[in-house]
Amino acid sequence: MTSVPQTLSASPAYPPLVLETPAMETAVTALIDRVFGPGRFAKSSERLREGNALLPDCSFVALRDGQPVGCCRMWPVTIGGEPVAFLGPLAVDPDERSAGLGQALVESAREAARAAGWRAVLLVGDGPYFGRIGFTNAHTAGVVMPGPVDQRRVLLLPLRQGGDEGLSGPVAIAPGASATS
Repeated sequence: MTSVPQTLSASPAYPPLVLETPAMETAVTALIDRVFGPGRFAKSSERLREGNALLPDCSFVALRDGQPVGCCRMWPVTIGGEPVAFLGPLAVDPDERSAGLGQALVESAREAARAAGWRAVLLVGDGPYFGRIGFTNAHTAGVVMPGPVDQRRVLLLPLRQGGDEGLSGPVAIAPGASATS
């Protein structure tokens, strides 16, 4: 497997992107809470993050003056028993939006997941926004999230030829991926 640099050079419009470390957990969680509020805990995507272990080699944070202003996290899940990376949340501080930071975070996470050998990335999100990065719902009809979700928002991005094909069944936390392991 190839390695991904710890820090990626940023456009002048946004701050440097770094791999998330355990020391950043509290500050990143505070950013996510500010961006999404308490309603995020009701979403079915949260069921795939609760008790799961973050993929530290695929999760990025944008830091300005040492504080997180954006993050894109990845988690190990399975679709019908097949391992894929699950993206989310993507959170960008409102003061940092419209400069391409969210897209840069997703692209960094995508490339890190590709380098780590994942076959595809799954997310629940806005089709037009994530479609710019290559996500589509073309192969998600059989993907079953753990709770109510608008199926049109279930998106996949193949990281290799055919990586999004043949994925069907319930989405679950990958075996052995508990936050305490």
